[in-house]
Amino acid sequence: MTFLALDVGNTRLKWALYDAARPRATLLAQGAEFLENIDKLADGDWRAVAQPDTMLGCIVAGDAIKRRVESQLEERWDTDDYFRPRWVVASGQEAGLTNGYDHPARLGADRWVAMIGAWQWMRSRLAAGAPNQPLVVVMVGTAVTVEAVDTSGRFLGGLILPGHGIMLRALESGTAGLHVPTGEVTEFPTNTSDALTSGGTYAIAGAVRRMHHHLHQRTGVLPLVVMTGGAGWKMLPSMGMEVELIDSLIFDGLLEMAYLRAQQG
Repeated sequence: MTFLALDVGNTRLKWALYDAARPRATLLAQGAEFLENIDKLADGDWRAVAQPDTMLGCIVAGDAIKRRVESQLEERWDTDDYFRPRWVVASGQEAGLTNGYDHPARLGADRWVAMIGAWQWMRSRLAAGAPNQPLVVVMVGTAVTVEAVDTSGRFLGGLILPGHGIMLRALESGTAGLHVPTGEVTEFPTNTSDALTSGGTYAIAGAVRRMHHHLHQRTGVLPLVVMTGGAGWKMLPSMGMEVELIDSLIFDGLLEMAYLRAQQG
C-alpha cells in the first residue's frame, strides 16, 4: 500500500513516495519542484512513478496552487475513493498533540504537521529511555516559524518571522543603496553584504533562543530544539546551541497522521 506525501510550501512542492502509510516507512522516491513548474509534474517527475494507493498533503500556498496540484494528480493517476487528494487542516487534537491556538483550524497546516512529526520523534526518544523534554520546533523556509510544545504534547504558541530572502528583499526595496547580498555570517561584519547576511541570520537565531528561554521558564525543563526546512542547514553554525536537524520532519508527520487515520477507519 504505497503512500504519497506532499508538502506544498510558498516556494516549492516537495513529494515523497513510501512503501506504506506508517511511521518509518521505506522511502521509494522523492523530488521537489518550484511552484512555477508544478504543471510539468505529471509528464515529468511523476511519469516514472506507479500510482500510489493513498496520499496526504499539507499546503500553505493557497487555493490556486492547490487546484494546480490536484490537476496534476488527476492527470497522472486515476483518483478514486482510496487515492484522491487529501489535505491536512489543523484540528484541536491529533496524533497525541493538543492545539493551543486561539482558533485551531487557522494554524498553518505545515506548522501542525511539523509539530506532529517532532512530537513523534520525541516519543521515540522516550521509548529508548531518554528524558521527557519540551520542544522548540523551527521551520526555516520562505518564512520562519518557531513553535513551543510542552512535555504533555500541548502546543503553547509560536512565532512567525520573515525568512532570509524576505528580510533582504525588504531592506533592498526600502533602503537606498542596499542590494541583496551574497555575504557571509561573521561575528563582526566589516562590509555591507556580510552585515546584511549576518543580521538576518542572527535575527532568526535570536527568535529561537528567545522561545527556548520562554519555554524553559514555563516548564522548568530545558527544551530540545528541532529544526527543519530548506535553509535549516545554513542556520546550524550560527545557532549557538544544540539543534537537531531533521529534514524529513513534515513527511514524518504526514506518515504518522496517515497511519493513525487509517487505524481509525
